[in-house]
Amino acid sequence: MDKIFIKDLKVRGILGIHDWERVTPRDIVINVTVYADTRKAARSDDIADCVDYSALAKKIRAHAEYAARMTVEALANDLAEICLHEPRVRKALVRVEKPGAVPEAESVGVEVERKRK
Repeated sequence: MDKIFIKDLKVRGILGIHDWERVTPRDIVINVTVYADTRKAARSDDIADCVDYSALAKKIRAHAEYAARMTVEALANDLAEICLHEPRVRKALVRVEKPGAVPEAESVGVEVERKRK
């Protein structure tokens, strides 16, 4: 399988379990790798045969900004499901990070890998 990736997509959304995290949107960094066979797209050179990463990024951004999830795990799983709804995507690797969530760390987060059933 070939890889299509979205690197360091920065969004602002509600994410966290603490009361103060539920009030003000915070920075969230998302990395996505989706796996698909790109040979048909390479032959045709037609966006209709591609995984449209621009459209996928918009869906991911919209969900992350408005989902208001309590846990990083829940958001990461949501985003993996969004990726798997794309017809050409067979597998998704999604990493969601909360920069500054732990004072001693640049970032913390969760990475999930999901396959089409």
